[in-house]
Amino acid sequence: MKTVMRLTLACSAALALGGVTAMAHHSAAAFDTQKAVTVNGTVKSYRFANPHVQLLVTVKKDDGSTVDMDVEAGAASVLNGLGFSKDSLKVGDVVTITGNPARQDPGAHMLGKDLYKKADGAYLPLFIGSKSIYESKVNATATSIEGTWFSPMRSFTGVTGAAGRWTLTDKGKAARAAANPAVSSQADCIPIGEPTVMVYPVANNIKASKDKVVIKTDWMDTERTVYLDGRKHPAPTQTFLHGHSVGHWESKTLVVETTNFKDHQSGLAATLPSSTEKKLTERFELGEDGKTLNYTGTVEDPVYLSAPGQFSASLEYRPAMPFSNQKCDVQIARSFLKDLPTK
Repeated sequence: MKTVMRLTLACSAALALGGVTAMAHHSAAAFDTQKAVTVNGTVKSYRFANPHVQLLVTVKKDDGSTVDMDVEAGAASVLNGLGFSKDSLKVGDVVTITGNPARQDPGAHMLGKDLYKKADGAYLPLFIGSKSIYESKVNATATSIEGTWFSPMRSFTGVTGAAGRWTLTDKGKAARAAANPAVSSQADCIPIGEPTVMVYPVANNIKASKDKVVIKTDWMDTERTVYLDGRKHPAPTQTFLHGHSVGHWESKTLVVETTNFKDHQSGLAATLPSSTEKKLTERFELGEDGKTLNYTGTVEDPVYLSAPGQFSASLEYRPAMPFSNQKCDVQIARSFLKDLPTK
């Protein structure tokens, strides 16, 4: 049975920000988001993976015949943050799925939003914008920035929205105009650049020691080390995907300066690259309630930005949230390219 292997990044909500389609491997243009569809069927195949979960559901039609419905779902790391884990679903489960039909072949392809299991009525989110099954109110409180944090959609869209308003150089304007808004570096399993990757709606873990702070983000193996031992940045010729970070404490607030970035196709936004001259200044500050992490800062890149860009977000303390521990699958990530329209 042929399965359509389209790709929906966790963010295929195709958030339009000043004419820019944000953070999508491909846009939601293939689906009629103004129409809702509900299907009932049995899970025929299921793969919990990044950059998207694959579902094939056998649906019984009104005439008694069956069709295999290809359901696009979000990335494993993103759905994990909403409460859909690897063991939440299995082949043979009878489910009800709501979502949006495909514009072409709507009887066999849909964008999934919400899933309910018939056996126990359990709810599972399928989309970056779906509701979380975690309690919105967390009773535990943090005493420092250490621990596991989650960026809600409002913080994610706040930062991507800010990026859409940054002022650009002529080269930046040309790069954005020439970019395919449906494709970012993540099609090659290369995460979007900082600060955006820091506010992905996935688990983020911060661990501090005397000489360094390690920040792990459950998205495409993103890991950063912030050195606190007084070292300087290396020579400009030494560049890294996530740059080179040094920091210091201001009371309980971590202040970080990062330079030495590699040239990056999506270093500033999905449709805006960054250069080796990119410089990022960040502040990680524990909120007064002990339940929020305030993330603010400035990004500079004189090649693409005519002025420093500001950003701010608030992450929620989620000490019990696990990591999905799913690698990005390049084959899945690239499988959609043949179906993309040209710009």
